[in-house]
Amino acid sequence: MASPNASTRTFQPIKLLACVLVAGLFWLLNALNKDGYSLNVEFPVRFVYNDSMYVPTSPLPKTVMVNVSGNGWNLLGHAWLSFRTPSVDYVVRSPLRESTLNTSAMTASLSEQIKNLRVNYVIADTLELGFEQRMSRTIHLVPDSLHLDMAPRFVVTSLINIRPETITVEGPRRLIQGLSDTLMVRIPGKRIADNYDEEIPINHFRHPLLKASANRVSVSFEVGELLSTQ
Repeated sequence: MASPNASTRTFQPIKLLACVLVAGLFWLLNALNKDGYSLNVEFPVRFVYNDSMYVPTSPLPKTVMVNVSGNGWNLLGHAWLSFRTPSVDYVVRSPLRESTLNTSAMTASLSEQIKNLRVNYVIADTLELGFEQRMSRTIHLVPDSLHLDMAPRFVVTSLINIRPETITVEGPRRLIQGLSDTLMVRIPGKRIADNYDEEIPINHFRHPLLKASANRVSVSFEVGELLSTQ
């Protein structure tokens, strides 16, 4: 005959699972409170330099991988909320002489700016940097009147006006030094027989490191028909 208390001693998996979950939660909370954990974290980096005097000749790294250590809570926050990781400033003191990122200087900078973690080292074999002196050149725009495609018996009867008359181009020294002081502007159009007033694109400075003050110019002139003398 079964004991009246037998039903109370039957296996109850839900209660067992609840106990396991509670025990696991307490273990996790206790583990997160401990120090000594390490993690590789990707930090956004902002390069600080005199951009009025120097221009980077290759894209600067936007992030840097860093090995950090600390308690579990802080590392968990950086792992789960990496998008909220603040950017770190890296000062380039001598742009023309620094060809690689100084990992020791980066580690020191990180240690000053990150307070809740211990920065161990920057994970980077080589992070190349490249800078050149920034220069600018004023270029005079000259309309190319020799290659105008005019309709028969039609000629230009006024000055060819071009606005602006000059543009300024900025970029690395080696590229700017290779530019001419004048630029011939080709005037498009076939069999021109009417007064001309158009905007013309300037496509001569497509290099990604060059920046022109204008990429379109306005060209205008008057056109007349030659009368027959017969």
